[in-house]
Amino acid sequence: MKKAAIIGAGMGGLSTAHQLIKHGYEVTIFEKGEKAGGLAGGFFNPEWDWSVEYFYHHWFKSDKAILKLIKELGLQEHVHFYHPKTVMYHQGKFFPLDSVGAVLTFPGFSFIEKMRFGLVTAYIRFLAKWRPLEKYTAHEWLLKYYGEKIYRINFEPMLKGKFGEYYKDIPMSWFWARFKARSSDLGTFDGGFQAFFDTFVEKLQDRGVKIQFNRSVESIQSQNGKSVIVKVEGQKYTFDKVIVTSSPAAFLELAPQLPEEYKQKVLKNKSIGAVVLLLSIKHPLSNEKYYWYNLPKSTEYPFLSLVEHTNFLNSSHFGGEYLVYCGDYLPPEHEYFSLTKEQLIERFIPSLKRINPQFDRSWIRSSWLFRQPYAQPIPELNQSKRLLDIITPINNVFLVTMSQVYPWDRGTNYAVDMVNNSIKTILGES
Repeated sequence: MKKAAIIGAGMGGLSTAHQLIKHGYEVTIFEKGEKAGGLAGGFFNPEWDWSVEYFYHHWFKSDKAILKLIKELGLQEHVHFYHPKTVMYHQGKFFPLDSVGAVLTFPGFSFIEKMRFGLVTAYIRFLAKWRPLEKYTAHEWLLKYYGEKIYRINFEPMLKGKFGEYYKDIPMSWFWARFKARSSDLGTFDGGFQAFFDTFVEKLQDRGVKIQFNRSVESIQSQNGKSVIVKVEGQKYTFDKVIVTSSPAAFLELAPQLPEEYKQKVLKNKSIGAVVLLLSIKHPLSNEKYYWYNLPKSTEYPFLSLVEHTNFLNSSHFGGEYLVYCGDYLPPEHEYFSLTKEQLIERFIPSLKRINPQFDRSWIRSSWLFRQPYAQPIPELNQSKRLLDIITPINNVFLVTMSQVYPWDRGTNYAVDMVNNSIKTILGES
């Protein structure tokens, strides 16, 4: 029986194990954390029945790859979809803009602009192909075809919020993917995402997969150009194949023998981090039952998104507590990566009062702060030519990360999809 090692127990790592054992491999997963899930994982509180994600997550009804995997695991009855409200800020108020009906009633656009919005959106979603679009920036394409007003109100804040100073460099192909694949119905798993990952781990272990938590890989090295030695906390293990699902930068640290040309290609790939403050509060933040607030940087809110999680999932799952995320995409050098949790709470409280003037510091029951320097790859023009190959310069070592899911956005569905599309390549090299 051939042996394979997988570094990382996120969605990519677990789904790779799921595929490899189908092909007769003995699989070992090394995970430096104490549990599976990666960026999509979460935590349980003793008073809660469900887990809560570190970085708010959900599935779309159009997420075919992950939903197919869940069905293969026999867990489809545990997936539920809801239709929470998403709103955007405009002239001091919040308006839905996530459906055809919402666009038609939005007061910021004229009738002609609404028709233009609908026609251009239909073209992107049903007729356009992504490859011709990657030679144009989303900034120039959206401005040209939607027009100045629609772009400034709707799309520019989204690009600025997501990518900061790089917002004018993002290819239109990335925006195409958002229109193409997303739905307004959002789904989750009974017990939350961490419950899903814990169940997935159990099913893999039942099929013979060895998962070693709290185990940090120190190095990867080729042996005779065929097998691969993985060093873990001073111990050496030999495998026929190794699949790395951590970040490309982390891969460089694990394999210093990589050619300089390859290292430079990796280092040219840009990314941005994420900072999320999660608050448990005594009362609902708003009576409007909004789930997701998009907050343009120009409004001087100190974060990009406010997500009232318990307007998506009932507060009864969380001991009657009301959960609110304040999140932002930011470069790792931003001050939010060094401020304490208490400092961020004080920074954010005035904005929570803007949502609800009655909000008070005493409402906060508990709080958690999560930070991740590598949370969102930043694509550039003609990004498909810049993508790192699954096959690396080290024989039988493969790289499967969220930086390679382009033109799709990072997410559990596309991690599964990439593994499905890569498995023949992984199996083929020897």
